[in-house]
Amino acid sequence: MSHSEHMSPSETENKKSRYDFWERLYVPELVKGVAITTRHFLRNLWTEHDDNPEVLDRRSKSGMATVEYPENCVPYPEGYRGLHRLVPREDGKPRCVACYMCATACPAQCIYIEAGEYPYDDEHAASRAIEKYPTVFIVDVLRCVVCGLCVEACPKDALRMDRIDDAPRSYASPKERKHASPELERSSFVYAKERLLAGEPVSHPSDSWKHRNGSEEPLGVHKEAHTRIGESHE
Repeated sequence: MSHSEHMSPSETENKKSRYDFWERLYVPELVKGVAITTRHFLRNLWTEHDDNPEVLDRRSKSGMATVEYPENCVPYPEGYRGLHRLVPREDGKPRCVACYMCATACPAQCIYIEAGEYPYDDEHAASRAIEKYPTVFIVDVLRCVVCGLCVEACPKDALRMDRIDDAPRSYASPKERKHASPELERSSFVYAKERLLAGEPVSHPSDSWKHRNGSEEPLGVHKEAHTRIGESHE
């Protein structure tokens, strides 16, 4: 049995009143608190800080768990949705065909598109085959709810949310996802086409300009005769 269990009621009451007296003074408890804070401060000041983003895996004596952002940042998961970007073709133009599917799917209505047409005699075969392109493509980052529906709706893999940070921080991975940067004006959060077009060119075997040189109908395509209901062609 502990010593406190052998204490008489009067001794327990005297001990409690003594502690209550020192606690009422505040000064001893205040000194103890300052001593603890000073001890932690000096330890964190003079010991090396472990930059491991996994706090539980740190082996340093330093008790600092704060991430010194923006010099340091925690690596984002692989599926992180960052800033939007328009994916370019090999010729540097956006893969977007101005179909408005991303703007239609967006629940926040943060995407605005104006469509134009490439000239039929454009020097690039891809432009002749695609015909339409966005003359204006705007994303209002402040309205965006980062749902990713626009990326899922795009039939041409022209819009992604995997923008790479141009200046990754100390222990961030080389392909660090980028989020919206702080700005001083609301207008700075409205990203135009020139600002969105970024990243490595992307090509797919199903790209239409790989199968034809223009918007005209490909040669050799078999056409079935039109058949009315109830009729048949021998």
